[in-house]
Amino acid sequence: MFLLILPLACAVSVSSLPEDSSRRRVVHVLEDETGAVIVQTAPGKVVTHRGGSITLPCRFHHEPEDTDPARIRIKWTKVTDALQFEDVFVALGKQQRVFGSYRGRVFLEQAGPGDASVIIQNVTLEDYGRYECEVTNDMEDDTGFVNLDLEGVVFPYYPREGRYKLNYHQAEDACKDQDAILASHSQLHKAWLEGLDWCNAGWLEDGSVQYPISHPRDQCGRKDNPAGVRNYGYRHKEDERYDAFCFTSKLNGEVYFLKRFKKVNYAEGVKACIRDGAAVAKVGQLYAAWKFQLLDRCEAGWLEDGSIRYPIVNPRSRCGGSQPGVRHLGFPDKKFRLYGVYCFHKYMDETAGGSTGNESQKENLLKSKRSKSRPVNATNAI
Repeated sequence: MFLLILPLACAVSVSSLPEDSSRRRVVHVLEDETGAVIVQTAPGKVVTHRGGSITLPCRFHHEPEDTDPARIRIKWTKVTDALQFEDVFVALGKQQRVFGSYRGRVFLEQAGPGDASVIIQNVTLEDYGRYECEVTNDMEDDTGFVNLDLEGVVFPYYPREGRYKLNYHQAEDACKDQDAILASHSQLHKAWLEGLDWCNAGWLEDGSVQYPISHPRDQCGRKDNPAGVRNYGYRHKEDERYDAFCFTSKLNGEVYFLKRFKKVNYAEGVKACIRDGAAVAKVGQLYAAWKFQLLDRCEAGWLEDGSIRYPIVNPRSRCGGSQPGVRHLGFPDKKFRLYGVYCFHKYMDETAGGSTGNESQKENLLKSKRSKSRPVNATNAI
């Protein structure tokens, strides 16, 4: 959202672009000869997933029309906090520079005069957030904002040590260790709207502590309180300890239950996945597989953090209740307790849009893993 101030003598027209152009709307502004630079970006947000490509739309109009293009400066930054920005991309004429983790992934769209849009390829979880497009024409400049959202899933997380053991920085690390990032408030709110109900408070990426309640009850902040996302506010990041709410998106690989003749302890499970050309799946990877692969398996198995879990898309009485979700059986003794194991096989080529070779890998891997795991058919979307 940004404030746009126009001269009195102006006209605005709105046109819709095709579906494959990130469903963005471009607002064309016609103005009198004031010499101002006017920047317009997409209303709302643009949405993609991890590994995808997305256009962050931004257009500008300036007077006079014959302004030297070499004197137009385009700068993109990411808003990381209220008053903090991370440089992403800058262009002055034909000179361009990309910063940090965006190198090799961010390019100008160059769809004609007045186009300051950039394309982000091979989108990562960390790319999620708010971006600023700034266009400068000598003495004049204007900015607009674009919100980049990711398709994904939020999950609560606590370590083997127990609940309420993580300060903010430990919660950040815990999510990263499980192939995820700390969730935002909007991501947690969306998960609550989709039915997430969790009675323990957890850190979010902005340093606040919250938890979602769909079914109010006395042990979760009183039964007579309304359903919603309960908010403890911003807490001390070093001294206070809570759980974490993590967010992850689509996988560049496949999670599967490794079918074996006997159950194994944790160390044996690790070796079994390695022999199969894979690794023990992380918690975030299992959640992503449940959400996007519709992985449905009524067998408990080891995960990388030493927890025992299993994913259920189609609830049935013998598989832990009436709601879909990833069931968590805790952190048993790694040496003496025996279970199955969930493995993760990463695709070799990580491309933004998915190449033919990558799709072939997926098909071959699916055939191989189906013969080993024979999962229950999952037909209902989550």
